[in-house]
Amino acid sequence: MVDNDTDTRSPEEMNLEELREEIRSIDREIVEKIAQRTYVAESIAEVKREQGLPTTDESQEDAVMERAGDNARRFDVDENLVKAIFRLLIELNKVEQRHNR
Repeated sequence: MVDNDTDTRSPEEMNLEELREEIRSIDREIVEKIAQRTYVAESIAEVKREQGLPTTDESQEDAVMERAGDNARRFDVDENLVKAIFRLLIELNKVEQRHNR
């Protein structure tokens, strides 16, 4: 069984299986956050439909990308990678919004 106290130890103090369990846990959290984001994006799409607003809002997309870059720098993660992930999320949401119109 994997020790649930992995948060208080450094990666150097963890064995391979514990590190892999940590990755599995993080992966679940990432998918959960994507699901939450998708739900909120669907709600936004519904509001846009009700108000007759266009699917695309370039200024909002620019703001999302700027935040993505800021957060990447804050957490010392490759900015291009983070922005590519967010671009994919935005495009997938736009496709879904167009499909549901």
